[in-house]
Amino acid sequence: MNITHAKIVTLPVVDQDRAKAFYVDLLGFEVLMDQEMGPMRWLQVAPKGAQTSFTLATSAMGAFTPGHAQGIVLETADVDAACASLREAGVEVEGPADYPWARQATFKDPDGNGLVLSTSAAANS
Repeated sequence: MNITHAKIVTLPVVDQDRAKAFYVDLLGFEVLMDQEMGPMRWLQVAPKGAQTSFTLATSAMGAFTPGHAQGIVLETADVDAACASLREAGVEVEGPADYPWARQATFKDPDGNGLVLSTSAAANS
């Protein structure tokens, strides 16, 4: 087997426009695709230059339950600045805290999906 990376992660959401505003306007992701496909809408976003993208999926796309995606780690160069930006936007953030592997903080998107902001331990040295 020659798997090189995860391509798409599905994030279950209730309202795709609200989720798009959160991921694009607040987190700075880019829209890779936003297209109607019959009765559903394919909305795919990603951090600029990332190999892995996120599909913001409603229940119309399958058996997805908003808030059930947890522990998705997003790498940032400055977890403290990212936390400050999130808090300024009204997002509840827990942390950051230092661990042997990274400096991390956690927060949830508007649908309750759990995200982790992380800066590698080497960046904190």
